[in-house]
Amino acid sequence: MTEQQIFEKIKSLIIMQMSLKNPNINMDTQLIKDLGADSVDLVGSVMTIESEFGIAIPDEDLESIVTVGDVCRVVAKNM
Repeated sequence: MTEQQIFEKIKSLIIMQMSLKNPNINMDTQLIKDLGADSVDLVGSVMTIESEFGIAIPDEDLESIVTVGDVCRVVAKNM
């Protein structure tokens, strides 16, 4: 799976999980600052991403996630 494919899948999962309307999401989009995610949104998104990609994201990797690009890198690392 390419980085672009990972990004597109994560983008659609975040939009669905957070019920976003007309979001402008790119690799630099910050989950909390730009999308207004709270802890429930983040946990739900991580669980959905883990399930969709068939991976487990270690807690230490979760601590480094700020942007959508960070999510993509963590997913690629753990695939």
